[in-house]
Amino acid sequence: MAIASIIAISVFLSVILPPESNKNQIRVVFFANISHAAPIVGMENGYFSDQLGDTKIQSGVVDSGPAAIEALFANSADLAYVGPAPFVNGYVKSGGHGIKILSGAANNGASFVVQSDSEISKPSDLAGKKIAAPFVGNSQDVSLRNYLAENGLKPAEKGGNVIIYNIANAEITTIFSKKGIDAAWVPEPTATMLVENFGGKRLFQEQDIWPDKKFPSVLLVGRTEYVDKHPDIIKKWILANQKSIDWINQNPQQAESTFINFYKKHTGKTLNQNIVHTSFSTIE
Repeated sequence: MAIASIIAISVFLSVILPPESNKNQIRVVFFANISHAAPIVGMENGYFSDQLGDTKIQSGVVDSGPAAIEALFANSADLAYVGPAPFVNGYVKSGGHGIKILSGAANNGASFVVQSDSEISKPSDLAGKKIAAPFVGNSQDVSLRNYLAENGLKPAEKGGNVIIYNIANAEITTIFSKKGIDAAWVPEPTATMLVENFGGKRLFQEQDIWPDKKFPSVLLVGRTEYVDKHPDIIKKWILANQKSIDWINQNPQQAESTFINFYKKHTGKTLNQNIVHTSFSTIE
């Protein structure tokens, strides 16, 4: 699926989503990111509303996986689109009972980008460097820390010499443009924006270090209590989710335009078509 992260929009869930759910309502949160094209396109094209009929859909946009998981735990959301790392953390936190995976939504869509004049070419070159990744516990943060550990390196807070900045994608682009960091492990389209807008070099795409060149980047997860109480609604949501994915695969150019329109509507900013196209091409 050619569909992972734009600068996400911070939203107070209590303002957008009602505090409690009911039989005729479902509340979902996702990112304003290209890897989250499945829920975005599904909402924009009406696939979810068509499937769910009279069930009211309340949607909200969050800026990180941990925030989405917390929304589930706080009963501010029933479904969330998140990366595998936030899900695992939440699953463990709830003792394996609070949340469950319902479906996949996207694979791949993250890259390690270095400055244009960087001498970084291998893992050992990261010693003493400043690297950014969005939010502690987010999938890219976990991937970065695992990559360092696998190559005998540690972040500064663990006694090592690699400085990690956990900041929002918007801040990463700003600091990268000012040469305040040496590299960034980021999702799409932030990775492509760093390359196209600020002269960064894509050292590798994350899937290159995974078996079979593929890794799950976005999962559809649900609050267990809601999922168990409303199996029919969940079944319909999963069907609409797959319909959205299929449409994206079959209509890549229209999907890109749909995302651009969504992003402009929610941020007031227009994304470059070439950046969106390249970003979509990195995701399956």
